Amino acid sequence: MINMQQTEEAVKNTAETVKQSGTELKDSGALIWDQLASWYNSFITMLPNLGIAIIVLIIAYFVSKYVDRGVRKLMANKTQESVKRLAGKAVAILVVLGGIFIAMSVLQLNDAVQGIIAGAGISGLVIGLALQGSLSNVISGIVLSFRKQVKVGDWIETTDYTGQVMEVQLDKFILKEADNNLVVIPNKTIIDNPMKNWTLTPRTRVTLNCGVGYESDLEMVKKLAIDTINNMFEQKGDEEVEFFYNEFGDSSINFMLRFWTDATKAKQKHQALSDAVIGLKKAFDGKNINIPFPIRTLEFNNKLEMVRQEANNSSSD
Repeated sequence: MINMQQTEEAVKNTAETVKQSGTELKDSGALIWDQLASWYNSFITMLPNLGIAIIVLIIAYFVSKYVDRGVRKLMANKTQESVKRLAGKAVAILVVLGGIFIAMSVLQLNDAVQGIIAGAGISGLVIGLALQGSLSNVISGIVLSFRKQVKVGDWIETTDYTGQVMEVQLDKFILKEADNNLVVIPNKTIIDNPMKNWTLTPRTRVTLNCGVGYESDLEMVKKLAIDTINNMFEQKGDEEVEFFYNEFGDSSINFMLRFWTDATKAKQKHQALSDAVIGLKKAFDGKNINIPFPIRTLEFNNKLEMVRQEANNSSSD
């Protein structure tokens, strides 16, 4: 009897447990179904907003392309090609980001938008600190691209390098020197150091240093030199050939001659100097004016010593 009662109780307990489990499973299934139904209803409710968000993104994408082209056309002939590309892409990205934020706002994801903005600010600070040198070169490149004092094709001299500007990129400045070698200079170096641009000034002053013998007629030398250079190089406006004697040299009286000529490159200045030297030499030769080379004279003041040396030489013979 006792075993029968225990068995009945066990069966009864098992039945109750199964019943409770079934009830719990039923309740869990109901909750899951309710949640799915809620998501479905939310999705159906948000369908119009989702459609509007997709339309906003598509419009932003196509507008960004037109904005990119418009910015490049607007900046035509005002700056370098690399900066025009950068400006166009930057404005296009801003347009696309604006479209994304508007779409997220339409989908009522304002909290997510705020999180993205905060994260972008922190990320930008970290990236800026990590790439400080590179960003400095990029900013310098942008500044150089807007400067009217330097452009592609100019002949410049900076940081002990002289050559033609081949390209101004966002991070570097490329020069071609007279020996045909390319020099790559960081933009920050160009910004921080002096730069001479030969192309900005179509006229340049050339200085020639020379000397004539002490026996020369200095007034005639001066007039002949000035007339020779005037005949070779046209002096414009208030320009003039300038002639100055500047020192008594070891074997000549030295002078400095200055004149103006057309030159937008260093080579043109060197050529003008070379032509002036040839012309001046011919003019001086025609008037028998001596351009002396250094002479060293040895003078023996002790004649007795010289006599002794001659006597010794004679006795030895």
